[in-house]
Amino acid sequence: MIADANLPAIFAALMALSVIVYAILDGYDLGVGILLPLNNDQQADQMIASIGPFWDANETWLVMAVGLLLIAFPTAHNVILKALYIPSAIMLVGLILRGVAFDFRAKVAQVNKHRWNQIFKLGSCIASSSQGYMLGSFVMGFEASFMAYAFAALSALGVTCAYALIGSTWLILKTSDDLQLRAINWAKITGKISFIGILAVCIVNPLINQFVFERWTTAPFAYFMAIVPFVCFTLFLIGHLVLKQLPLKDDSGCWLPFLITVVVYVFCFCGLAFSFYPYVVPGELTIWQAASAPESLRFILYGALIVIPCILAYTIFSYRVFWGKVQDLKYY
Repeated sequence: MIADANLPAIFAALMALSVIVYAILDGYDLGVGILLPLNNDQQADQMIASIGPFWDANETWLVMAVGLLLIAFPTAHNVILKALYIPSAIMLVGLILRGVAFDFRAKVAQVNKHRWNQIFKLGSCIASSSQGYMLGSFVMGFEASFMAYAFAALSALGVTCAYALIGSTWLILKTSDDLQLRAINWAKITGKISFIGILAVCIVNPLINQFVFERWTTAPFAYFMAIVPFVCFTLFLIGHLVLKQLPLKDDSGCWLPFLITVVVYVFCFCGLAFSFYPYVVPGELTIWQAASAPESLRFILYGALIVIPCILAYTIFSYRVFWGKVQDLKYY
């Protein structure tokens, strides 16, 4: 029997899992949309084909994360959604534009296809920057100040570049020839920008948040927090060296940049989550203060332990079925 005091921590872990899986999976397909070329329809088709079997299902994890927040931490849900109502609405507009453009670009006359490529790219940029802005607002504790807005805007740019980075490494994995070479160049550029963004967050975050500063500088937590930037920056260096060697004979090693980027994502997320734990609303609500009644959490947990493994299973299965290099995009 799980103790009542442990239930909020379990749901926080499940919500964290949903967020990081979403950031990785929907992150790369948003990144592909951000990078979509408007001057080469053939490469644009290949890029769309690389995410075609996955992009819609990837958003399941966003629904899961928001649903867990609403059900398990309703008080925090009210505070967060009230503060982020406008950027959340803008994000949904971006996701809707992506969904509409994905289907319409294949149904319209060839002369109008370019317009829907533009809309798909625009929707990807809107959704990515909105998510980055919301992350920055969360880190700033939803303050309404110039510094908070500036940091949120910087975060919007950083997350957009990070999505472009993982999207470009996905294309290195899934494509070949000229498009793969172009993706390698994209990864080199976005990798440098993402490195600068993570470095900026590591410097700014503890300076603007006293709780984070104490967490990062007080033993034994400081030892763990020191590992996160060290690993991330080491992986950026390794990734840059790998990109300089690609493409290799027989396309070996094409999976390495994507794997390295995923590990960087995981470490960055762990560092961010650990910086604010146990707060679900920074400086305001802990997971125990915001949690639903233990009876409700216990009942919901039974369903979550069934649903989440099922989602993981069909996600793994779909990636297994569509593994390998991308083929021409087809609609039936």
